[in-house]
Amino acid sequence: MIARAAFCLTSALVACCVVLGGCGRSTSQGKVKVGMVTDVGGLGDRSFNDSAYAGLVACKSRARAQIQVLQSKSAADYQPNLTVLATERFAEIFAIGFLMNKDLSEVARRFGDRSFAIVDAVVDAPNVESVTFKEEDGSFLAGALAALVTKTKSVAFLGGMDIPLLRKFEAGFAAGTREIDPTTKVLVKYVGSFDDVAAGKELTGVLYDQGADIVYAAAGKAGLGAIEEAKQRAGRYVIGVDSNQDGLAPGKVLTSMVKRVDNAVLRVCRDAVAGKRPSGHIVLGLAQDGVGLTDFRYTKIAIGEANIARIARIRNAIVDGKIVPPSTREELERFKPVPAP
Repeated sequence: MIARAAFCLTSALVACCVVLGGCGRSTSQGKVKVGMVTDVGGLGDRSFNDSAYAGLVACKSRARAQIQVLQSKSAADYQPNLTVLATERFAEIFAIGFLMNKDLSEVARRFGDRSFAIVDAVVDAPNVESVTFKEEDGSFLAGALAALVTKTKSVAFLGGMDIPLLRKFEAGFAAGTREIDPTTKVLVKYVGSFDDVAAGKELTGVLYDQGADIVYAAAGKAGLGAIEEAKQRAGRYVIGVDSNQDGLAPGKVLTSMVKRVDNAVLRVCRDAVAGKRPSGHIVLGLAQDGVGLTDFRYTKIAIGEANIARIARIRNAIVDGKIVPPSTREELERFKPVPAP
């Protein structure tokens, strides 16, 4: 009975794989094996997880790694998925999302001879490399752009979950609007999850009805609902997040605040393929090209060249340290606009 149970457990774990290159211990053709565990939004969110996956695919093509992805349908999947990859002797194992913080800490402790990396959280362990971003930097630019474009003098922030990480987006966005026009109203709502597309759509509609004509949706997969709502509203825009979402609704997505999770994953992956075993904490902001706005491919006319040039000057001021975007609500309260040249 015990043997049968063990066999069933192993079969279930292997069945949950999205396999690119097999689940065995050995590598094919001597390729280094690199694995990834997604957050609950999973592949296809066109945001955070897809950006991380793009980095993994780039590692496969550029560094000739063998890759494998395990998708998490709930938080209960985090530790089992990480354990499967650790047991299969992957050279590098990525935990995508801050929600895996505790589970990765436990798995990294149990598998001290494995190398791990986590995005959007810090795990203090000798075999874990942590990657975080200055989301407030890019969000500040998004807020400044929204304040320059709004016709109603009211914009909005829609977050996934009301947690410190998302408050970095919120604080940076609100400060950016204040940099341009302190009288611009900023509405704030949170979905309560990162994968409830219907709720994202509904709450965006509420924000539009309350007067906002631009909604910055930092809500993962739930943000797709915000984009759908914007499509149905004349004179209304949405700002995307994490990945370049401009093409999902050309002309309606004003810009996207891109987090280069793909670059971060590729960077760590290349080190793993080269035989390095990095640890520590990497922080990526505007200066490191870790965050930023897209190129306004579909909205240049709506935004205007003068406003685009002004956003560029504000970006330079942040990189030069002349403007320091707030990352908390407390810092936002103390923030004072610093006129960019």
